[in-house]
Amino acid sequence: MKKEHAYLATVTWIGNLGTGTSEYKAYDRDHIISVAGKPDIAGSSDLAFRGNPSRYSPEDSLVAALSACHMLWYLHLCAVNSVVVEQYIDRATGKMAENEDGSGQFYEVVLHPEVTIRTEQMRGKAQALHRDAHEMCFLARSVNFPIHHQPVIRVK
Repeated sequence: MKKEHAYLATVTWIGNLGTGTSEYKAYDRDHIISVAGKPDIAGSSDLAFRGNPSRYSPEDSLVAALSACHMLWYLHLCAVNSVVVEQYIDRATGKMAENEDGSGQFYEVVLHPEVTIRTEQMRGKAQALHRDAHEMCFLARSVNFPIHHQPVIRVK
């Protein structure tokens, strides 16, 4: 291992409505995610689990984190391989299955990056670098479910 990195996030529950968790319906799932020196993130559970739909759920965050990790590696690899990317957007989707006992797990995330490159000659390499970005992404390497890629490459 070359280097070890550590991350510290603080999650503070702010959903006590006066009686704590005295009943399943007696509290909000709202919380604040804080990392020193960065803006707070308003979190909650998914609406399906009595969450606040105006806040990010852990499931939203997981799908977004996988998408962002892929994008950052992809842009890096394009830059060092002379593929000029002028626009990138990904509408990533995730699927989670809930089990009989209330537990659950993600079983798939699909990234749908739409990439605009400068010239047609870059298309083949731009397509291939998605595979390499997946192999390099720290988060994709850390999860136990498949992450699929359905990229669209456009020329400016």
